[in-house]
Amino acid sequence: MKVFIVGAHPEPQSFNTALRDLSVRVLRGQGHEVRVSDLYAMNFNPVAGPADFANRSKPNYLNYALEQRHGYDTRTLAPDIVDEIEKLLWCDLLILNFPLYWFSTPAILKGWIDRALISGLTYGGKRFYDRGGLAGRKAMVTITLGGRPHMFGENGIHGALEDMLRPLLRGTLYYTGMAVLPPFVAWHVPYISEADRKEYLGACERTLSSIETIAPLSFPSLDAFDGMLYPKQ
Repeated sequence: MKVFIVGAHPEPQSFNTALRDLSVRVLRGQGHEVRVSDLYAMNFNPVAGPADFANRSKPNYLNYALEQRHGYDTRTLAPDIVDEIEKLLWCDLLILNFPLYWFSTPAILKGWIDRALISGLTYGGKRFYDRGGLAGRKAMVTITLGGRPHMFGENGIHGALEDMLRPLLRGTLYYTGMAVLPPFVAWHVPYISEADRKEYLGACERTLSSIETIAPLSFPSLDAFDGMLYPKQ
């Protein structure tokens, strides 16, 4: 299997980075091919804008999604976007590795999503969800956060973690066609003991060791909807 890991943590000595590096070792040890984009080390530009296109279809008005399509078709996208698209199309499994910021991803990872998951190639028209452009691939997130598990339960102070991750798991990864595996979560990371961190690393290794047999999360199929996207009766 070909695995593409996108890491988004600014500290190379962080536990989040340790999870990423463990993932590389374990997956390669199982015989998988692994490529990594360390967004902070790459100084990846997260800002989507006109500089992403060397040849605009409409120079006087920027419709970003349409220019993504034109740029891909004419091979005039910015080189850093082209590099990430090549890795996406190469992989069988995409892993996003990041700390939870403000119930969401770090800005640099959101920018990677905006710029790399381009319109036309990964989605467009009715090419979304199980008909998205990246169908046939799998995706998973590995995240760290400061809160404890009981804070994120059904009656927890913050609400369900699944609700926070919904824009990413369903609205991004599944939207572009990928089968989304359950997330791996390391809780309360800044405050736990070294023994607890080792336990998380062990749990992550066990998860990765069975990565090819983990059942994906369940999301609606377009087959359940009619041509106007009303539910079929």
